[in-house]
Amino acid sequence: MGATGNWELSESEGGVLAGRWWKWAMSAPDDVSPVRDTTGEHAAWSQPSDLWFLAGTYGGRVVRRCAIPSGKPLFFPVLNMQHDRTYSKIPQSVKAAEASAFLNGLPLTLQEFSGPFRTGLTRRFASGIWGGIAPLVPGQYVLEIKGRAVDGFWVDTSYHLDVQDV
Repeated sequence: MGATGNWELSESEGGVLAGRWWKWAMSAPDDVSPVRDTTGEHAAWSQPSDLWFLAGTYGGRVVRRCAIPSGKPLFFPVLNMQHDRTYSKIPQSVKAAEASAFLNGLPLTLQEFSGPFRTGLTRRFASGIWGGIAPLVPGQYVLEIKGRAVDGFWVDTSYHLDVQDV
């Protein structure tokens, strides 16, 4: 893992993180939801101790500004979905027409992951196209995330990251 490079994950690691991301995103109350947040003010909500999740969106253009700690890898969705097992016994995939992420203008490698997770007693599947960034050194970064599904859903998210020593 480099100072500003990709964080490459195995399929099983990525599937576990996708499930953890969904549990994190779904557990947030609406008024502090990092996914609903359009400014970045709720980016730090209930972050895990071992990494930093960046929120996806419900579609469209969003610009977020947030401070994050150095020394933690970042994990984020480009296009993702979840469903419970009453909908399908196997993970459904996101059908992407395009997906990209750039950190300070440099392209990041994206990976497709799916994995099981639970919310309460409900068994679910997470799937999608995800990005990971190795721990960043303190400084200013711009993360651009763009995706478009074949059904017309699209995202265009900019994160202005202020990485700080902790």
